[in-house]
Amino acid sequence: MTQPTVMKVLEPHAADKRTARVTGVLYLGLALTGMVGFLLVRPMIFEPGDPGATVQQLVDHEALARTGIVLEMAIAATQALAALWFFRLFRAVDAFAAGAIAVFGIVNAVVILISAACMATALDVALDPVGAPEAAQLAYLVSENLWVVGTLFFGLWLVPMGWCVIESRWMPRALGWILVAGGVGYVISGFVDYLAPDADMLVEILTVPASVGEFWMIGYLLVRGVRRSSSASPLPAETLSPAPTRA
Repeated sequence: MTQPTVMKVLEPHAADKRTARVTGVLYLGLALTGMVGFLLVRPMIFEPGDPGATVQQLVDHEALARTGIVLEMAIAATQALAALWFFRLFRAVDAFAAGAIAVFGIVNAVVILISAACMATALDVALDPVGAPEAAQLAYLVSENLWVVGTLFFGLWLVPMGWCVIESRWMPRALGWILVAGGVGYVISGFVDYLAPDADMLVEILTVPASVGEFWMIGYLLVRGVRRSSSASPLPAETLSPAPTRA
């Protein structure tokens, strides 16, 4: 006689659903601070190729510059906390992948924290000059490049995140595959940015799947928490490796 080996789907508990919603709030905080700080405030201060204009903006809009620094710190904080809560959410699904989310996310948070220090240095130089205006510009350029190289780890944290979604079946599997593709695209975009600096359109295209996956993930965590997708069929109870038993 043979005994079938039954594969079971890991069902989420009530605590997992609460953890999912907290994770969603932290991820939303990361998205909002990133959009406002990097996409809105930074361009209002930093003028690429014009050190004098950057210093003038820092002096004339000191409060805005300080807001940008605070937002950069908030990005780092929400990134680190979201990474830890993703680990808490998915550790029962795949401890290694969940740990990878935490590690890659925290490394990226450290990169952004260094970027915040560069922005603060630029403001100090502009308000109380200790050198040429180029010093403030240099600090902002370092900050800008930290964001570019940081895409490596931001992309890497999406790959295990997507894998955990696929393995857990707590969310649509399509979401998991989009996150994986988005993570790979983000990693590639970082290399393309330096190898082909004029290929801005290609870089934008490579990051589209990540943007779609991230906002889908945020919305799913906040609205539905974690549960099995209706589109996901249950894993069949099959004999994978028949184990002989003695009568």
